[in-house]
Amino acid sequence: MPRRIVQLVVSCVVLAAGVTLLLRAALGSDGYSTLINGLALWTGMPFMAANVLVGLVCVAIAWARRVRPGLGTVVQPVVVGFVVDVGLRLVDEPTSLAARVLLLLLAFPVLIVGVAGYLGSGTGAGPTEAAALAWDPPVPFRWSYSTVQVLGAVLGWLMGGDVGVGTVLVILLIGPAVDWLSSRYAVFDVHAGHDRTDDAPRAAEHDL
Repeated sequence: MPRRIVQLVVSCVVLAAGVTLLLRAALGSDGYSTLINGLALWTGMPFMAANVLVGLVCVAIAWARRVRPGLGTVVQPVVVGFVVDVGLRLVDEPTSLAARVLLLLLAFPVLIVGVAGYLGSGTGAGPTEAAALAWDPPVPFRWSYSTVQVLGAVLGWLMGGDVGVGTVLVILLIGPAVDWLSSRYAVFDVHAGHDRTDDAPRAAEHDL
């Protein structure tokens, strides 16, 4: 357990660094953040309140699908939120397009390692990943994660949130890349600690 907790915290810090780079690139955030921002704009509620509301809904849906919350469900949003807040104070938004594109490209490997690392700790998934794991099986994580991001981006955009090339890249790259790491390295196994009773068919579907 101590090793798993260390992996959880370190991976969440890595994930937060990737989120910071993505936000500072200002070329479009992930679909989940777009949904929260759009909800906040549409309803007038504070961003933090919208974040909590969407997170609770995602965790509740996952729990209904027998993906139980755990330590990571709480630690992930708290650590990521805190580190991103600090990171945005330390990293300024670039003025040139080339620098913003560079930040965007740097963000993706960091995000991928962060997501796969914290899920691999087997301590429980945060809202976005829990909502994706809720449908794996029958839908492999690489597609269920992309689907969650698409839905978040579309709903957020309809409510006034911004989307961009970064949003599209998150949808296309993060799920498949995390799934690829998960299938090759046990430390990045996204199904670690996954105690759903219908896990039996997952192994075959994971190789689709």
